[in-house]
Amino acid sequence: MWIINWLPEFVVHLIFLAGALGTIAGFVLGFVPFVGKYKLPIQIISLLLLSLGVYLEGGLAEKAKWELRLKEMEVKVAEAEAKSAVVNTEIVEKIITQKQVIKLKGDKIIEYIDREVKVFDNTCAIPEIAIDAHNMAAKNQVPAEDKK
Repeated sequence: MWIINWLPEFVVHLIFLAGALGTIAGFVLGFVPFVGKYKLPIQIISLLLLSLGVYLEGGLAEKAKWELRLKEMEVKVAEAEAKSAVVNTEIVEKIITQKQVIKLKGDKIIEYIDREVKVFDNTCAIPEIAIDAHNMAAKNQVPAEDKK
């Protein structure tokens, strides 16, 4: 409701109070000459002001309720961001560890292949050990001799 955001709260309370006092004056103080003379217009205007005041008071109450929910949600979002930061740190640590393990296995495979290839001469024949090492590297396994 745009008028609630535009009007200060005390104005809403004043409208409600003016409507309530005017309604009481219009119905109860009919014997006073000024009020008696304008009794009907005072009652109509006061009832309209009272109705508007009740409507605006309800809008203020609803606005306060939504602001409270907004603050609760902001707290929940802050908690979720804190938890996600912790989880992100754990995920980054796991990824770094996995990269180190993969690099270590790759280095062991490269050392194994370099050591075994020196045994064979410079002929074009591919030894069975090199094929096995290639297959183990594709499966991300360390050669059997280095698993000690």
